[in-house]
Amino acid sequence: MTTARDIHDTHARVIPIRRPVPVASVQGALALDLTPRLDPPVAETDLCAPRFDLVTVDGERRHRLDTFVHRYLSAAVEIAMGDRPLSQLLRHTEHGLYQELGRRAAAVSRAAGTTPGAGRGRGAVRPTVASVRTSLVAADALEVSARVRHGQRSRALAARFEARDGRWQCVALVFG
Repeated sequence: MTTARDIHDTHARVIPIRRPVPVASVQGALALDLTPRLDPPVAETDLCAPRFDLVTVDGERRHRLDTFVHRYLSAAVEIAMGDRPLSQLLRHTEHGLYQELGRRAAAVSRAAGTTPGAGRGRGAVRPTVASVRTSLVAADALEVSARVRHGQRSRALAARFEARDGRWQCVALVFG
């Protein structure tokens, strides 16, 4: 008589059909720190390449600018999704754009039934800035294109930064 144990022993070798998929990276919703870093560059700088500048600029200044742009766009995307407070970009955003970003965050939060800037809770799919391309078109103007990954989908993002009152400000931000 054949038992269930005998059948199991003859078919004991199981071959997995799919390999395990690593968990996607998640951006935290910590406060935005725009102070320059003094430690060696990290892998995030690889996201800002290649450059198509119309004016020349030294490498250290360019590196700081790329890092600032990547952090700004990461924060802006999180704000637009309602995961980060709008006030974190006040100093570096032109007034009209600041108000528009606030309206976008309020609309998304209203649709999700959450409070803007309070986050959407655990398990929410958060957008991440996957790649950034920058072009210094003038000594005081920078144009940026970026790819934002939100779950399995990607969206385009375009921005323009201008140097005003000794700091870079975003004057245009378009979600595609």
